[in-house]
Amino acid sequence: MPNYLFSTKAFQTARFWDFCYLKEKWNHKIEFMKYLVYPLFLLSGTMTCAQGFYDLNTMQTIEIQFAASNWDQLLDNAYAGIGDYIMAESVTVNGIVFDSVGVKYKGNSSYNPNQTKNPWHIELDTYKDQEYEGYTDIKLSNGAKDPSFIREVLSYEIVRQYMDAPLSNYANVYVNGTLLGLYTNVESISKKFVNNRFGSKSNTFFKCSPPDGAGPGASDYPNLVYLGQDSLEYYAGYELKSDEGWQELIDLCDTLANHPHAIEKILDVDRALWMLAFDNVAVNLDSYIGAFSQNYYLYRDDYGRFLPVIWDLNESFGRFSMTGTSNLNSTAAKQQMSHLLHQNDASFPLVQKLLSIPMYKRMYLAHIKTILLENFDNGSYEGTGVTLQNVINSAVQADVNKLFTYNDFLINLTSDIAGSGGPGGGGGPGGGGGPGGGGSSTPGITNLMDGRNNYLLGLSDFTQVEPTISNVAISTSSPLINETISITASITNENAVYLGYRSENGAPFNRIEMFDDGSHNDGTANDGIYGIELEISSTFVQYYVYAENSGIGKFSPQRAEHEYYSITAYSSNPTVGDLVINEFMASNDETAADQDGEFDDWVELYNKGSESIDVQGYFLSDDPTDLTKWAFPSSTVIEPGEYLIIWADDDEEQSGLHCNFKLSAAAESIILVNPLDTTILDEVTYIDQITDVSYGRLPNGTGDFQLMTPTFNAENTGTTHTSGTESTSLYLKVLPNPAKNVITLTADTELVNISIYNLAGQRIVEQSLNQIESTMDISQLTDGLYIIRAVTRDEKVSVQKLVVEQ
Repeated sequence: MPNYLFSTKAFQTARFWDFCYLKEKWNHKIEFMKYLVYPLFLLSGTMTCAQGFYDLNTMQTIEIQFAASNWDQLLDNAYAGIGDYIMAESVTVNGIVFDSVGVKYKGNSSYNPNQTKNPWHIELDTYKDQEYEGYTDIKLSNGAKDPSFIREVLSYEIVRQYMDAPLSNYANVYVNGTLLGLYTNVESISKKFVNNRFGSKSNTFFKCSPPDGAGPGASDYPNLVYLGQDSLEYYAGYELKSDEGWQELIDLCDTLANHPHAIEKILDVDRALWMLAFDNVAVNLDSYIGAFSQNYYLYRDDYGRFLPVIWDLNESFGRFSMTGTSNLNSTAAKQQMSHLLHQNDASFPLVQKLLSIPMYKRMYLAHIKTILLENFDNGSYEGTGVTLQNVINSAVQADVNKLFTYNDFLINLTSDIAGSGGPGGGGGPGGGGGPGGGGSSTPGITNLMDGRNNYLLGLSDFTQVEPTISNVAISTSSPLINETISITASITNENAVYLGYRSENGAPFNRIEMFDDGSHNDGTANDGIYGIELEISSTFVQYYVYAENSGIGKFSPQRAEHEYYSITAYSSNPTVGDLVINEFMASNDETAADQDGEFDDWVELYNKGSESIDVQGYFLSDDPTDLTKWAFPSSTVIEPGEYLIIWADDDEEQSGLHCNFKLSAAAESIILVNPLDTTILDEVTYIDQITDVSYGRLPNGTGDFQLMTPTFNAENTGTTHTSGTESTSLYLKVLPNPAKNVITLTADTELVNISIYNLAGQRIVEQSLNQIESTMDISQLTDGLYIIRAVTRDEKVSVQKLVVEQ
């Protein structure tokens, strides 16, 4: 299996999430994730991750201090006026104090001047340049529409498997020393968010919620209906977050209405289909597919495509009842809501126009089925819901200002609550949320979703025979740049098969047809093996396989295009001598500083020989087409057994060794070149690096590269990256190993979570528990090498290899 599975933009959030990797040989060299909490988290129980502002298991504490005793009145006045911030004397986040902070109330129907617990928007840098863990904006929701307290966080946990979406967890909020209550803490979709996920922040950016709030009395909704070329027609429905961009929005609406077959040039269709699929499955009607067609963002990337980002999920799982054409006033009606809602409704062109194109409709059906099978059919979402309840149980009890009762919280995961309309409140500034509308009861989440899962999977669109995709393979695991390789896959029940591929992170995938004709390195004609030849023109290629028949599609990996397979290519096959690239860091935030105190990228060379090496005139490059990009200066000598650091900061004016390029954390090559004949002496090609985690040779100077704890200018010791909360002192026995069918785990302290990952970093099996010894069924695992990760109640972690021999 020479394919590596990664999730789109996954590692750009690694500053706040704990990643760990391992390189192991299992018949052939395979690079895989030791464990990966986000974003390949399959919702089947406790989520484990590093401490951070959005760590799901850590209750955040936010303390707001006002100098004025009438702070609530000041905030109400600001909300009723221009919606501007007022200054808090200080805001303390988990013990870290920030003074002079901008705060305001936010929300639409979740805000009410007569209630104590209103939602907040805290902006740390309104008056001063300050941030917490890289974040400046803190969005806190008050649970106004959700008796369960978990709808929003649970929904984001699900949807992040399929598209970029905010992180979320919980926070206790205090004002002037008094506990205000429990809040949902959701990552702001800001310019920082889009820059982090999409690599830019200055392009056209819209919040697709009416600036003056949505409600039955309004008629201007961000439904992407084409209203002509006058931008004034769009002002009431959309909120522009960038300096300009109205014409780009008009072009999107125009293309959707009049040229839908060209829509992929201006819209990330796959991302839009995932959003629509989630909204429909989860009966999330306070969204694009509901009465007000709102609560999403659009950001236009550097390739000219709008990328939708889902937002405001507190009324998912049937809390909102208005579809725009009818009101679903019972849980039964919501269970049986059509999966093709608005397919023929011109008021919802994103649904109508996309589903009018047969391939997009088949992809949409495939996405719905994936969401159902991965979250609801297996019941894993309920396990996550129980975990969330356990995390916040004591905080809900302590919240004297909560908008529902503690008993509502206890039962609404499973049981309907009658008459739970929540607080009122009109459409005011700030957007976000619409009125509950169309029914006063709140479905029990599992009551709704178990019934909906059974209903949908019983429909002919999902019982029909679907394509199968297996044995996805490439002809060589280490291709050279400009080499042509073949990609093959075994397919059944198909009418057509396509390869989606790209050579740049975030770029649109190209889609080309694969063939079973015996002429594309696919074996013999009509043998069920499809193939295609592909020239590798860059250091990496990301790809997926899509097959469809007349009724439904299928992706491999199933979460494509959000996840994909990856191929790493090389410029040559150098014979590594005594001088080697030994370690590097492509995202240095606090590991090592240069002589000016700057935390720049760095490359470490090592002389593993017995003689001094004068590297004057040698070249270092990050570009296979420009091998002589940077030359080492005179009098640069590396003694035997010594190391040499080169700062990759594109700042040659600084003293010392500073080369004329920077490293990209997304994907790059580092090439060491001989000065005599410009042959390549050593080279490493990589993708998706993690902040403050290095990539180095193990054993030192001779081994393969793996992600590791940095050993700047020193011997690589072989320790892998872990969070500060992890401990290697956990005693864990796994028997038998090798194993088949069942394993027994014994620890020296209480285990709360056991997870097994395959070599692609996917969580295959997970078990939540509260005991020292446990058995785990592994009969579904095939032969091979896996990683087993155990977590204790006191957050000790053990990560071990598991060999399965069935």
